Amino acid sequence: MSARRWLGGALVAAATTSLVRSRLGRTPPGGPARWDRTNHQGTSVSLLEGPAVAAGLAAGALVSGGSTRSRLGHTTATVGALVFGLVDDLAEDTSTRSKGLRGHLGAALHGDLTTGGLKVLGIGATGLVAAALAPPREPCGPGRRTVDLVVDGAVVAGAANLANLLDLRPGRALKAGSAAALALSGTTASGPAGAVLGAAAAAAPADLAGDDMLGDSGANALGALLGSAVVQGTSRRARGTVLVVLVGLTLASERVSFSQVIARTPWLDAVDRWGRPPAPTAPAAPSTRPAAEGPGAAVTDGSTRP
Repeated sequence: MSARRWLGGALVAAATTSLVRSRLGRTPPGGPARWDRTNHQGTSVSLLEGPAVAAGLAAGALVSGGSTRSRLGHTTATVGALVFGLVDDLAEDTSTRSKGLRGHLGAALHGDLTTGGLKVLGIGATGLVAAALAPPREPCGPGRRTVDLVVDGAVVAGAANLANLLDLRPGRALKAGSAAALALSGTTASGPAGAVLGAAAAAAPADLAGDDMLGDSGANALGALLGSAVVQGTSRRARGTVLVVLVGLTLASERVSFSQVIARTPWLDAVDRWGRPPAPTAPAAPSTRPAAEGPGAAVTDGSTRP
């Protein structure tokens, strides 16, 4: 049964992602310019991948999530992250300097609720609702149940945030999400895990090519569904361990650039670059010095690595 759910989730998610992306591409809500952004290389990239992937994730989880409560939990986590992610994608005030979790929460404490702060609070709330909807796994009293609810809600919200932190280079968030989904494929949450893999497979070509990106809506939805799968498919101890890892990585992101860490770690850099077209090489700068003469003279071409 778990294999059937996994396959069903993957197929429905892939088909839905492709269909929604195609229709959004023909008639983008508000026009194409509303969804265009400039990536790290200075080229145009579309945010339409995000809603398409989120739709695929929700559809895949809805048809393969198990019981009614289970499906509602997964769908709530995904759709909640999509909605609040879209608000941040389309209504963000780029003139503000609030960045990162600490920046947004700090601004909220001073009475300035940014779209990023609204997203943090909104996904936190929908994460708690998704956790409350999850079918109970281990017997426990009211006190233990309250602790579980807080931990599980934090896992959903933390996973949503981490996926968004990784959506800085083509394919990075999709690769990380797919790896997590493969690890969850043997659990009782195999259906949502299959949905993540199906949606990622459908979105990967345009994402890796640098034409599309998940944005907040897609990355948050991807992470939230994975978090919900962890909540419903793993033990209490495993969920606690996942939360510790998520908190640690989130705190580290406030001080360390994940992109720099990946670039300095050969095997991570190789995985990160896999599937992307080669980066364009900067043209050689004309020399301003007389050409060197004689055997063994050094030659420089002035090229730089992007």
